[in-house]
Amino acid sequence: MKKITFLLFSITVVMNAMAYDATGHRIIADIAYHNLTTKAKLAVDRLLGKQGIVYAATWADEIKSDKKYDYSYQWHYQNLKDSMTNEQLENLYQHPVSEGEHLFYAIAQMKARITKDKKDTEALKFLVHFMGDLHQPMHLGRVEDLGGNKTPVKWFGKTINMHSLWDSYMIEAQNYTYTEYSAYLRNKFESAKAKYLKENPIASLEAVYQIRNKIIFYDYTDTNSYHYTYLFSNDLDALLFRGGIQLAKTLNELYK
Repeated sequence: MKKITFLLFSITVVMNAMAYDATGHRIIADIAYHNLTTKAKLAVDRLLGKQGIVYAATWADEIKSDKKYDYSYQWHYQNLKDSMTNEQLENLYQHPVSEGEHLFYAIAQMKARITKDKKDTEALKFLVHFMGDLHQPMHLGRVEDLGGNKTPVKWFGKTINMHSLWDSYMIEAQNYTYTEYSAYLRNKFESAKAKYLKENPIASLEAVYQIRNKIIFYDYTDTNSYHYTYLFSNDLDALLFRGGIQLAKTLNELYK
């Protein structure tokens, strides 16, 4: 009986952890869905089902358990140095294979696949997810600490790592469902939406990179998690909203 109870508890913990990671991707996908053109929305719905962009947003993580997709594991991240100039970022984004086949490469490849075949459902599901990863700053982390996975931080009395803090815990701390968070962000940034729509992918990447460095160089001897949440909540909101807008712009262009 004890073994069964422990097993059920373990499954619950794992499922909750996966759900928190999923929330961020669904928020970005939902924001994108609300900003698709009529033509792009029809095309995406035909491939993924009505609002399927939201439900498919986690697919690229779910297939990590399938060995036939092992080749895509390194597509989820792009290792970056701490002191890159905007010109260096742009050059790497435009010539991603210079440092291997990672996130920038994957985004370019999925866009090329969809351009060639508008019915390439797999490429679309990958792209939806990777545009989310592009706006998660620890997916643009340091190679030496595996994007924050090897950097321990204190979070409300327990030790986690910096990557999971930004993958899960920061979003969890807002205590919204993905639909509530998406609606909140669309309302919050309504007056600034025109500015975000004018951004190209490079400008968006540069903004994410600035927040990434702010996170990395924060003084983590300050273990006041309420202070950390307060300090970074606006950055988190901007990352999610920016990700949704950039995903929408990308799909609107591909399915115009």
